[in-house]
Amino acid sequence: MKVLITAGPTREAIDPVRFLSNRSSGRMGYALAHAFIKKDHHVLLISGPTQLDIPDRVDFIPVESAQEMFDAVSHSIQHFDVAIFCAAVADYAPDHVATQKIKKSADSITLVLTKTPDILGSARTVFQFNGYLVGFAAETENLESNAREKLTRKNCDMIIANDVSRSDIGFDSHENEVLIIEASENTRLPVDTKEHLAHHLVELIHQRVLQSKKEQP
Repeated sequence: MKVLITAGPTREAIDPVRFLSNRSSGRMGYALAHAFIKKDHHVLLISGPTQLDIPDRVDFIPVESAQEMFDAVSHSIQHFDVAIFCAAVADYAPDHVATQKIKKSADSITLVLTKTPDILGSARTVFQFNGYLVGFAAETENLESNAREKLTRKNCDMIIANDVSRSDIGFDSHENEVLIIEASENTRLPVDTKEHLAHHLVELIHQRVLQSKKEQP
């Protein structure tokens, strides 16, 4: 299979030295890329800034902002059988980026934020992607209901959800616990290393892709 994976955070510039971002380490996306490569699948990894080593034998596109990730996915996705959107993409970015460093002068400043492009939500509509589509849902409440709503709204085949309010898993952790949401069933994978979880997810996604091909007329 040919697999596109997004990973890591995005950085949305405020001025030449400051940016808005999040706590994503990129480990889950990189672990998935490595696991797919070990199974001899072809992988394109599109990643925001991380401190991780690029897995051997992957094609790699580094990006910074949500718009850059949107553009990279848009230009590549039609060549792939599977798209897995694991990146923690900023939902909003500063409306204006200062050309010089903002000095500490006023007691307060106001940032106007505008919505960034919806990469996962564009997969079926804007990009016209017809392959197997996997999204991630990082939630702090109502994990199952929020993830299932996302499955429908984004027209995904699978949503992999995790509770990022917990300090022992998810962001900044080597371990995770995920709830896999599909149209007809839920599957929970208990706490494990992201590398072990990636192996299980690769096996499951591969099975689902093979099933979907058999069901096609």
